[in-house]
Amino acid sequence: MYTATSKDGTKIAYDKIGSGPALILVTGAFSYRKFPAQVQLAELLAGSFTVYNYDRRGRGDSGDAASYAVEREIEDLQAMIDEAGGSAYVWGLSSGAVLALQAAASGANITKLALHEPPLVVDPSDRIPPADFTQHVNGLIATDRRAETIKYFMTEGMGAPAFVVTMMRMMPGVWKRLLAVAHTLPYDAALLDGFMEGKPLPQGAWTSVTMPTLVLEGVESPGSLRRGAQALAGVLPNARLLSKKGLGHTKKLNAKIISEELAAYFTGA
Repeated sequence: MYTATSKDGTKIAYDKIGSGPALILVTGAFSYRKFPAQVQLAELLAGSFTVYNYDRRGRGDSGDAASYAVEREIEDLQAMIDEAGGSAYVWGLSSGAVLALQAAASGANITKLALHEPPLVVDPSDRIPPADFTQHVNGLIATDRRAETIKYFMTEGMGAPAFVVTMMRMMPGVWKRLLAVAHTLPYDAALLDGFMEGKPLPQGAWTSVTMPTLVLEGVESPGSLRRGAQALAGVLPNARLLSKKGLGHTKKLNAKIISEELAAYFTGA
C-alpha cells in the first residue's frame, strides 16, 4: 500500500501494480480498492499499464475530513495524478465516472478519459430519485443508520428492488463490505446532485473536457443508464460511445470484458 496526500492534508491510500502508462481507477458507490471485482480489474490491466487503484476518501485505508465537498474529491484525484507523474489515463465507474468528469472539467491533466455508465437521469419518463434524496441520505448517516442508508440509496437512488437489499443482507461478507463504506454514500449523492432530475444535460457544462473520451454502456443495462451514457457522449466535445454486452455494472462487473475494452482504447489498438 502507498499513500498520497491531498491538498487538504487527507491521506489517500492506493495500490500500484503493473508497468506502462499510468492508469487511475476511480470507483463508484459502495466500492473501494479491495473490492474483489476492482482488484481483478486492476490485475488484468497491469499487463499493459501502471495501474493506480485507490480508495476514495473515507473508504478503506484512506483518511477523511470533518466535512465533505466535491472539490475535495477532485483534489484527491489530482493528488493521484501527481503520484502518477503529473498526467494519466483515468477510468471512472458510475459516480466515479461523474467524479472523473468533474476533475477533467476542472483542468486535471487527464490524457484519455473513460466514463463507465455514469448514473445520469436525463429522461423525465425514467425513474427519478426523490427531490430530497441527498438531504435524506445525509440525515440517515448523521444518525448512524447505515443499514437504512444502504437500503434507501439502493432503492430510491439506484432503483433496485427491495428484495435485492434483503438478499444482500443474507450474504454476510457482502453486507459487511457495504456497511463499511455506507457512511460515504452522502459523498456519492453530492456528486450526483443535479444530474438525476430527468433533465437534458447542460450543453456547455463540459466544453473544457477536450481530451479523447470513451463513454461505456452495457446493452444489458437499464434504459435509464443507457440514455444517460448516450446523452453524455453527445454533449462532450471529443467523445465516442461504446455499447457492448458485458459492460453493465448494476450486477457483477465483468472485469475481463471491461479490461479488454479499456486496454484497446487506452493503447489505441
